[in-house]
Amino acid sequence: MATFLYRLGRFSFQRRRLVLALWIAVLAVVGIGAAGVSGKTTDTFSIAGTQSQEALDLLTGEFAQASADGATARVVFEAPGGQKLTSGAHKAEVESLVAGLGKAHQVKAVADPYTSGTVSEDGTIGYAQVTYEVADADVSDRARADLEDIAAQGERAGLAVSMGGSAVAEEAHQSTTELIGILIAAVVLVITFGSLVAAGLPLLTALFGVGLAILSITLASSVIDLSSNTSTLALMLGLAVAIDYALFIVSRYLGELRAGHKPEEAAGRALGTAGSAVVFAGLTVVIALAGLSVIGIKILTDIGIGAAFAVVVAVVIALTLLPAMLGFAGNRITTGKLKSRRMRAVERAEREPMGVRWSTFVLRNPVKVLVTSVVGLLLLATPALSLELGMPSDESATPGSSQRIAYDTITDGFGPGYNGPLSIVVDARGSADPRAAADQAVALLDGFPDVASVSPAAFNQSGDVALIRAVPGSGPSSEQTIDLVSDIRDRGAALRDDTGAELMVTGTTALNIDISGKLSDAMIPYLCVVVGLALVLLMLVFRSILVPLKAAAGFLLSILATLGVVVAVFQKGWFADVFGVDQTGPIVSILPIFMIGVVFGLAMDYQVFLVTRMREEYVHGAEPKEAVVAGFRHGARVVTAAAAIMIAVFSGFIFSDTAIIKSMGLGLAAAVLLDAFVVRMTIVPAVMALLGHRAWSLPGRLDRLLPNVDVEGEKLRHLLDESPRSATEPEPVPVGKG
Repeated sequence: MATFLYRLGRFSFQRRRLVLALWIAVLAVVGIGAAGVSGKTTDTFSIAGTQSQEALDLLTGEFAQASADGATARVVFEAPGGQKLTSGAHKAEVESLVAGLGKAHQVKAVADPYTSGTVSEDGTIGYAQVTYEVADADVSDRARADLEDIAAQGERAGLAVSMGGSAVAEEAHQSTTELIGILIAAVVLVITFGSLVAAGLPLLTALFGVGLAILSITLASSVIDLSSNTSTLALMLGLAVAIDYALFIVSRYLGELRAGHKPEEAAGRALGTAGSAVVFAGLTVVIALAGLSVIGIKILTDIGIGAAFAVVVAVVIALTLLPAMLGFAGNRITTGKLKSRRMRAVERAEREPMGVRWSTFVLRNPVKVLVTSVVGLLLLATPALSLELGMPSDESATPGSSQRIAYDTITDGFGPGYNGPLSIVVDARGSADPRAAADQAVALLDGFPDVASVSPAAFNQSGDVALIRAVPGSGPSSEQTIDLVSDIRDRGAALRDDTGAELMVTGTTALNIDISGKLSDAMIPYLCVVVGLALVLLMLVFRSILVPLKAAAGFLLSILATLGVVVAVFQKGWFADVFGVDQTGPIVSILPIFMIGVVFGLAMDYQVFLVTRMREEYVHGAEPKEAVVAGFRHGARVVTAAAAIMIAVFSGFIFSDTAIIKSMGLGLAAAVLLDAFVVRMTIVPAVMALLGHRAWSLPGRLDRLLPNVDVEGEKLRHLLDESPRSATEPEPVPVGKG
């Protein structure tokens, strides 16, 4: 692979105008296609194989008139202070608004609050349940505009009107914090290279690649329904890795220039060495992200595949467009006038780099440093012991938004359970007396202390499937409601034994509980798969057993500590004001397992870029501690810059208005900070010092069985050094030959 990438780098450098023109043409075609479509996104969570989904599918077939899989909205009315909705004027106005709702675009049915019993006992609050004939993803802008118009009409009549439910899209506010992250990344690149040209190339190619990836996802959303967070997370991860991968290649390119090679040869060697590491690092991220699809939850599949696609684009751009841009930059990339006195002293070998001094300190005190680092990470991980998972709902909406006001108003007027009623399905097709089975189910539900109300059973046209509405006494995301759903399902076994009817619990609340449970159950197996993958891949790269074990252990420490940070801020509310967290609650269910995949990929990036140089020095005869110092001399500055850039990019999403994006931004920023600076740059050298020669040992039989990946391009360097052709006077080398 190193030889192929060497040739690819020189080809792209030589034919830079052709390469640039091809990429611009691709961007133009995708951009035109994306501009002409209206992609559909959704926040709907569903999962095949769960009782709630099975019951929902049954309702869709047996209660077509109820539009069981359609979007819903709750329009909440509140009378002015001291007045009642049951008074003549206000009642007439609410009835007029409800009639308007019934005529709104895509609405299938509206439950009148006066006939359906959804007016509070004191008469001050009521709500109309609206059911749409289309799913969440297909609710049109016109339908949402009709809702807004009706709410405005009610407000003009003196009523307080708020709206919640899946059909109501919370208004997204654009933020400049993402731009701030990019600006910080630019500053870090300038400090690292001391040159505006060298700093600009990673940013330019990264923005080009991310733009192409986002436009491609937009184009794809016109054909398939994608999660509304797919593009945002692809942007977040794609931008971070694209800048980092370009940083590694440009840094190696400058090193090859300083070694006396001409620009074209330097580009080939940079791709053959650092490019190989970029391919391997990108592959680990892609595998971990694409692996999320096996869990069987659509939103995770969308996010994982979308982010993985952005990473693939970043890798391809770094291997083709970047060397072409190096050709355009020419020698201007080395004419940096922004280098500090310390940087110039380091380049003249008059001063040791900070990485060397740090690694020397760690090597002198390996036990103290190791114990301190591990204990610190374990302390940060402590809050993760109380991790609670949940799905986003109106309860977690931004305070002051219409969804949150609607949720709080219903809670005040009726109780928190009315925000998440349960749909109980009695499948009595195998029962001798379906109505008796349904009556027994109603009596069973009435017997639960945490059930606030139970509706009479409604039957399908065949009279053998019944639908019962049960309102919990506690909120949709509370532990009491989770226990209630579990208890109802457990007691449903007795109903089946007595009557032959199957009792199933569904509805948004039950679906969310099932999804959270599925994700919780999948977390440990997925973590084991990821760690196992890390062991195999790193064993191939480093020809060692202990180094992969140490890397996997470090990954586990960093992910546990990161989860502890997320739980502390978003669930317990520690430093909530600092990070702009207005509402604490359960952690979004998809976050931990998504972070496991992403952090694994990023951790392997730093492991590869830092430790491959140590192995190279050790193979050339350096003592173990000398190899560690050499690895830090050549890699610490670049890894530090890469980590700082990722932290800056991810931190830009912390102040997003969307809870899931905010938590992922903080989680990924904390993960990079802990893994890069505590695990890779502190624990790694300490453990390497303690292991000594044993770190690089590999049993003979295993050594013969494992293929030699040669990520650091050692074979390529030997081949070029032995070549009779002078490296400083290169000849064109065509791609795909030799």
